[in-house]
Amino acid sequence: MFKNSWFPTVFDDFFDTEITTHRTAPAVNVKDNENAYIMEVAAPGLKKDFCRISINDEGNLCIAIENKFEHKEEDKKEHYLRREFSYTNYQQAYALPKDVDRNGIAAKVEDGVLTITLPKVKKEETKVSRSIDIA
Repeated sequence: MFKNSWFPTVFDDFFDTEITTHRTAPAVNVKDNENAYIMEVAAPGLKKDFCRISINDEGNLCIAIENKFEHKEEDKKEHYLRREFSYTNYQQAYALPKDVDRNGIAAKVEDGVLTITLPKVKKEETKVSRSIDIA
């Protein structure tokens, strides 16, 4: 198996978490291409109204998911023998790589996945063309 010595450090830095308010965190995938990092947060049944994404004062990406469960009156003719649905809140801050364009971050919720696109800052190549005097 190929092992790259810098990968764990970069990976760990990207997922350096500061805040976790619940022990069970949703699964997160991170993809990297030449233009952006793409985070996919698994959240079945998630609606966009339940999500908050922001950049805090330290420049970290903050993700908060609040399940807004409404307690409804139960039917008096039936009752639960077992109830396993879990409605929990989740909050976490991620330290972002230095090459993320923080003003261009976008997010969407589709099919139970919160996708956050973190575009990379475009590096402009500096052309150094000049005439050199010969002494």
